[in-house]
Amino acid sequence: MPDKFKKIGLIGRSRHHNALETVQSLVQLMEARGLDISIEKGLSKLLGEATAHIITRDDIGADCDLVIVVGGDGSMLSAARAMSMHKVPVLGVNRGRLGFLTDISPEDIEVRVGAVLDGDYTRERRFLLDVEVTRGGQSIGRADALNDVVVNSGTSARMIEFDLYIDDTFVYRQRADGLIISTPTGSTAYALSGGGPIMHPALDAIVLVPMFPQTLSSRPIVIDGNSRIRMDIPQDTRIHPPVTCDGQVNLSAHPGDSVHIHKKPEELILIHPPGHSFYASCRDKLRWGHSLVN
Repeated sequence: MPDKFKKIGLIGRSRHHNALETVQSLVQLMEARGLDISIEKGLSKLLGEATAHIITRDDIGADCDLVIVVGGDGSMLSAARAMSMHKVPVLGVNRGRLGFLTDISPEDIEVRVGAVLDGDYTRERRFLLDVEVTRGGQSIGRADALNDVVVNSGTSARMIEFDLYIDDTFVYRQRADGLIISTPTGSTAYALSGGGPIMHPALDAIVLVPMFPQTLSSRPIVIDGNSRIRMDIPQDTRIHPPVTCDGQVNLSAHPGDSVHIHKKPEELILIHPPGHSFYASCRDKLRWGHSLVN
């Protein structure tokens, strides 16, 4: 049987619509079970005089044995990057729009979060990407991503040129609006809108999706998840391409720089309530099988 959780952390975005109601429901549920509750400082202002411990996000990761994220997938992405280093499992309550990662609706909190607290849940491991920008062999910036790393020209209607290497083997010189490097988790996000494949989250693979490439035969490539990817920016270009992680963290590359991307050793431990199915999520979120005619 899975372990039961005793010390619960709550994090999320305080500006999310109806977040207060959701946080109050979670606190009441856990207080009724006599569990220790810690709330992220920014989220705690919703509760006023709360009895829970008010601590920082890093302290929550180090102190709790389960973290519940209130918000949308953006909130989960931010939390995932922080919680993976602490190896603490994460559960999502959806207050966003799509909710591929936050799969509990607010109306189901008592039943589905209650089941998780009773020990009825499954664990799923998702890998993250480590990205580093180097200049002259020296690191000038580093970040990580659960969904994707995007390198583009930084301006509309302008292409970027780059040399792509996988495991130090030259793949191609490409002219395109950019390149999306996505995990299976991110395959249903930006990479999907760019024409990339949907990948089951259990796959140990990375997909490279060119953004509006000049060469019509250039298509997404799925590679081994342990591959080491390098993008070299030509010295003679005038473009300073931004490197964006999960659409939230930005690094800057200059002409002559290299962007290195590979799997992080730390993983996200994602908790799912009973009955979770990736395919059911796809049917729901992507409207598989829905008629186009009312």
